[in-house]
Amino acid sequence: MHTLNLGILAHVDAGKTSLTERLLHTAGVVDTLGSVDDGSTRTDSLALERRRGITIKSAVVSFTLGTTTVNLIDTPGHPDFIAEVERVLGVLDGAVLVVSAVEGVQAQTRVLLRTLRRLRIPTLLFVNKTDRPGARYGSLLASIAERLSPDTVAMGATRRLGTREAATTPFTAADPGFTAALTELLTRHDDGLLAAYVDDPAALTHPRLLEALARQTARCQVHPVFFGSAATGAGMDTLVDGITALLPAATGDPQASARGTVFKVERTANGERTAYVRMVEGTVRTREVLRFRSPDGREGEGKVSAVGLFEDGGEVPVPAVGAGRIARLKGLTGIRIGDSVGEARAEAGGRHFAPPTLETVVLPVRPEDRGALHVALAHLADQDPLIAVRRDDIREVSLSLYGEVQKEVIQATLADEFGVDVTFRTTTTICLERPVGTGAAAEFIDTDPNPFLATVGLRVDPAPYGSGVEFRREVELGSMPYSLMRAVEETVYSTLSQGIHGWQVADCVVTQTHSGYWPRQSHSHGTFDKSMSSTAGDFRNLTPLVLMDALRRAGTRVYEPMHRFRLELPTDTFGALVPVLARLGAVPEPPEPRGALCMVEGVIPAARVHELQQLLPGATRGEGVLESAFDGHRPVAGPVPERPRTDHDPLHRKEYLLRTVRRVAG
Repeated sequence: MHTLNLGILAHVDAGKTSLTERLLHTAGVVDTLGSVDDGSTRTDSLALERRRGITIKSAVVSFTLGTTTVNLIDTPGHPDFIAEVERVLGVLDGAVLVVSAVEGVQAQTRVLLRTLRRLRIPTLLFVNKTDRPGARYGSLLASIAERLSPDTVAMGATRRLGTREAATTPFTAADPGFTAALTELLTRHDDGLLAAYVDDPAALTHPRLLEALARQTARCQVHPVFFGSAATGAGMDTLVDGITALLPAATGDPQASARGTVFKVERTANGERTAYVRMVEGTVRTREVLRFRSPDGREGEGKVSAVGLFEDGGEVPVPAVGAGRIARLKGLTGIRIGDSVGEARAEAGGRHFAPPTLETVVLPVRPEDRGALHVALAHLADQDPLIAVRRDDIREVSLSLYGEVQKEVIQATLADEFGVDVTFRTTTTICLERPVGTGAAAEFIDTDPNPFLATVGLRVDPAPYGSGVEFRREVELGSMPYSLMRAVEETVYSTLSQGIHGWQVADCVVTQTHSGYWPRQSHSHGTFDKSMSSTAGDFRNLTPLVLMDALRRAGTRVYEPMHRFRLELPTDTFGALVPVLARLGAVPEPPEPRGALCMVEGVIPAARVHELQQLLPGATRGEGVLESAFDGHRPVAGPVPERPRTDHDPLHRKEYLLRTVRRVAG
């Protein structure tokens, strides 16, 4: 048996959860199809998902197709829950990207395929809803080639499109048009295949073309397109054949050292954490002590108390799980999403989608629920680290968000699962700060006004956009104990979560230029004396003060997130839309005429995208179509937005610390 970890991805409402249900039915796992509208699907298990009819959390279900065990992961389609998709991408062997035959290629469809191609995840396209009125074939294939990828080929023809009798007929060797299209596509990526065709066109037999198609699909060079309907079952057999024949199975040595990736964390009713783990290599057994490590270096370990394996639509307890499989592990206290388990090894990581660009303050309706709210948000942060819970100096709690729908879901989750009713402040944009120039500062031990037994000197230099934060040393590593060196480095990274204007500082190099300490000392025949010995606490307290001094001298500029937008609208409405775009701070490019329609691309502040969506129908007679995606940051034009400080604000802390130390000293 082979194992295939398969992701189902789509723009919201394209029908991916219905497709998951149909695949389960085709595999014989369920006798009756569930319905998204009725809230009876197998993978939408949350009460909120059933009420709203959307997928919020990724879900895993397993079934068998021939000799292949498929672990299918259903993901959210709404862009507000892109963090769920982000976590799933790292555990996939292949994907099916669902496109609606009626709505066609949508904004999220383009973002998803672009990401799948960048990560080299083999992907099939499934055009769903061929039974719906307005379903398209030829024009949709042209749109897919233009807006998604030219490296696509239809694997079948449709008939009675747009009716409940819509059906799909797979192409065979007897279809010369298919053979020609397949030959043209495959020879673009394979010089050997092209040479064989030039020497003798008959040498490219149908089996040889299908073999090359599987090879190029596995390399993410081409994307076969299947048509059908999850509602009626049309085209399912052809899609199933494509999944098993064209997508590569999981690899990994079960005898190697255990190694896996955590892509989801849940809490049971009694508060116990369960981790969804994709095993990359090796085997994990019950009662085994397993180490885990986060991307930022945090380490932990725990004893695996139980292993649950996904099998035939359910979950069964097993003594062990091996390479290639997905399982739920219990007993690993402290484990978080994104952690690697087992043997530490460098993984291909990094962010696949844009970070959250919105922020809101959450307030308990009942003041006495403030403590319960903090506990509940800590639980939610375990399941979704990107909500980034943050408390400011007046003890208000802020959350990072992708959109308004996510805010509604958090509100409902807090009420349903934790009994905490909350309200939200107006959503604001998350900006970032970047250094403008170079700044340096230093504080020396036993020198006024430095109240700490530590010497720290730091220099801040700007770095290229998107490079993040880098820490360097111009002092010898042996000039003081490593624990003190480490304290400086860790504190630099944590301090840069808020810069001069309160926003996270990005794209800079921080260099330690000075170091000094007092060794552990005691009075004659006495015990350790803190007043004459440096500790890590001295360096953790002093480093933020020095770093913020250096940052002030370097100066920072605030940048706001931008979206690249694409508008399709009637040509005669473009003139009326121009002042709307100008009022929203958008910068459009010259329109591209396409008959009665025109395409307009440009950039717009992320904070104004929602407003543009609301104004677009009135400005375009209801015919305008907008899609947008994160496109980096640009300097804020006009007044600089200030972010509320946390209660660990180094800018306001220095005088307080000096006064406190002097008062204690008498």
